[in-house]
Amino acid sequence: MSILPFLIKGLLYVGEVLACSNPFSKACVWSLLVFSLSLSITSSFANNEAIERITTTATRVASDYQSLPVAVSVIDNSQLNRISHAHIQQSISTIAGANFHRGNGQEYLPALRSPVLSGAGACGGILTLEDGIPLRAAGFCNINELFEAHSEIAERIEVLKGPGTAFYGSNAIHGVVNVITRDPIDNDGWLAGELGSYGYARAKLSTGSQIGNGGVGMNLSVARDDGYRDDEGFNQEKLTLRGSYLSGDFKVTTGLTYAHLDQQTAGFITGFEAYKDEQLARRNNDPEAFRDAQALRVWSRFEWQLSVEQSLTVTPYLRVQSMDFRMHFLPGDPFEENAQNGFGILSSWRQSLTDELTLITGIDAEITDGELRQYQPSPSQGSAFLQETVPQGEHYDYQVDATMIAPYTHLEWQSGDWLISGGLRYEYMRYDYTNLMLDGRTRDDGTACGFGGCRYSRPPSDTNQFENLSPKLGVNYQVSDGLNIYANLSRGFRAPQATELYRLQRDQQVADLQSEQADNIEIGVKVARLDSVYTLSAYHMDKDNFIFRDSDFFNVSDGRSRHQGIELEAWQRLNAHWQFSLAASYARHTYRYDQLLGDVNINGNDMDSAPHWFSNAQLTWLPTDNWRLDLQWQHMGDYYTDAENLHQYEGHDLANLYASYNFSDDLLLRMRVTNLTDEAYAERADYTSFSGDRYFPGRPRQYSVGVEVYF
Repeated sequence: MSILPFLIKGLLYVGEVLACSNPFSKACVWSLLVFSLSLSITSSFANNEAIERITTTATRVASDYQSLPVAVSVIDNSQLNRISHAHIQQSISTIAGANFHRGNGQEYLPALRSPVLSGAGACGGILTLEDGIPLRAAGFCNINELFEAHSEIAERIEVLKGPGTAFYGSNAIHGVVNVITRDPIDNDGWLAGELGSYGYARAKLSTGSQIGNGGVGMNLSVARDDGYRDDEGFNQEKLTLRGSYLSGDFKVTTGLTYAHLDQQTAGFITGFEAYKDEQLARRNNDPEAFRDAQALRVWSRFEWQLSVEQSLTVTPYLRVQSMDFRMHFLPGDPFEENAQNGFGILSSWRQSLTDELTLITGIDAEITDGELRQYQPSPSQGSAFLQETVPQGEHYDYQVDATMIAPYTHLEWQSGDWLISGGLRYEYMRYDYTNLMLDGRTRDDGTACGFGGCRYSRPPSDTNQFENLSPKLGVNYQVSDGLNIYANLSRGFRAPQATELYRLQRDQQVADLQSEQADNIEIGVKVARLDSVYTLSAYHMDKDNFIFRDSDFFNVSDGRSRHQGIELEAWQRLNAHWQFSLAASYARHTYRYDQLLGDVNINGNDMDSAPHWFSNAQLTWLPTDNWRLDLQWQHMGDYYTDAENLHQYEGHDLANLYASYNFSDDLLLRMRVTNLTDEAYAERADYTSFSGDRYFPGRPRQYSVGVEVYF
């Protein structure tokens, strides 16, 4: 037992050294807070019974994530219902290390053990799943793709941090977010309605029935939001269908998810600290911006228990997706139409080789037909340079047929208190690209642009392929019931996306890109008791070949970065009426390659949109069996908004209040107040040399009330 306090103090000492150059800084204060909370870890080692906590994301089978040598966080059904998020960022923010920046409507920019990912090379840094099925094909990501998952009616959301296992390949470089939808067959029927500020309204329904050896069910949610800013808002509908059948040692489960988003979008406001001006914060400088997206996924999971030692799971799936939107953030406000149709299969064969040794192996594969068209119906406005180099008409029109094949092997050896796991994944990706327009950087009629040529460049039809190998090794030692120490070494990768290869600019005719690669080392401690749950972890990851757009507007892959951090997730029952939870992260994300931006070499600088500190703390009061009140505090530390580290956002602190009252076992009232203190803040801050400081303003104080009926 003596090793654990030593390890905890050692991890926290590293955080103090990194954070406390100024003993009166916010970073140091937070470090001391985390240190003080760690003392309650060492005081919670009573011999009370451990709590079993299950995840399916790490190994595709139900496992107690306390004993896995990776960092997995779970937002369970009760948490999701209390938050009742209108935007998935509101729930994801309760995960240490996950720092999603909310955009307008349902848009967001993600961060998981990373800076907030934006711009060229950002899309696809985190693998997103629903019920274990990738939301998008590996080379066809969308930065906002989680709005296609039915998270509004989820059983739980599981977050695997870092490139932890061999079950996931391209795009899982910083981690995995898996939305597990509510099973409407095996749960009670549920009907919920909610009304809130700024015309927000939502209805949710979950119902199902068992029929013989199986059953059918449905989840439905419909949301309307008039928006806080001028000419903004969204309509969103999501439907999930589920069917299951069980016969002896065979089970089949079939699911369908359809999601539709019709959004009127408001863009950035500009000017230093413009979000503090109420009139500017409500302004929408892009009233014609919109996003219209549809996604359909159908899958079936076939499970055979072949014997006591063997099982086989095969999951074929079909995806159909399309999206039209106005690219209001580009000169000329062009339109984009994109679509992807694809079919894939996931497989997993599990074999107990001995009492101590288990093998899981399989092949994942998918084929995708993707297409993209960008066009500008009106002439560009602004300078003579923009008018000449950003022409009216077609910019891009191409098709990409993609094939991905990925065999993998995972081996677990468990003996006594030790668990050692190792895995290896090989992934082959091939793109067959067809340019449906003229090659080069001309106008769509073949004429040349002035000032050296048109901005948009179309490479000739081509074929590209990428091969990646990712090894994994993890060790877990169970010190006692509910107390585990773990470590892992892992490599993650991300193949270039189709848009990075074929949507070029300026003189670039061929994007000679390599796959991004990240090597990660992590250690941590997990504690699970009846009255307390803690996870403390520290990681160091070096990423090579990350893709970005250089000063010549070329897509290049010679970027290198370093990611180091300490995370604490804690839940403590203080007594029968009070509980406390915390998700806190201290991290440094830095550039480690030479590039001059202006006169500044960014090597060693903090990456932009990478706060050192962010956290979410919650105090819960249970005054009676019927009442529950949760006071939540969200802290966003300051961060640089440019790679040169010359411009900065000051950060913010928000308070939210959640309350619920049970009238009976079948009827529940929920109330929510977000931004309780009416803080003026920015959901996202950014800086460009063209616009200067720019922001997505956060909403003022908001109220909502909802009713839930169980049947």
